[in-house]
Amino acid sequence: MNLDQFIENFADLFDETDPDTIQANTQFKNLEEWSSLVALSVIAMIDEEYDVEFRGDDIRGSSTVKDLYDIVETRVEEE
Repeated sequence: MNLDQFIENFADLFDETDPDTIQANTQFKNLEEWSSLVALSVIAMIDEEYDVEFRGDDIRGSSTVKDLYDIVETRVEEE
């Protein structure tokens, strides 16, 4: 698991947002396309790609894409 791949997987969840605008320090909740549906897609992507249980509270407690990655990375290491 690496940050660049995580960012790419995250960016793939957006239809209208240019993937090149999404970086580690991107405040994802400020993206125009961010919605509760995208949040559910993030949870599903993390479960499918990384086999990690991720919850809405994890998203609410995060600000940047790197924050999300850090949570996933911690949980992958625990297994």
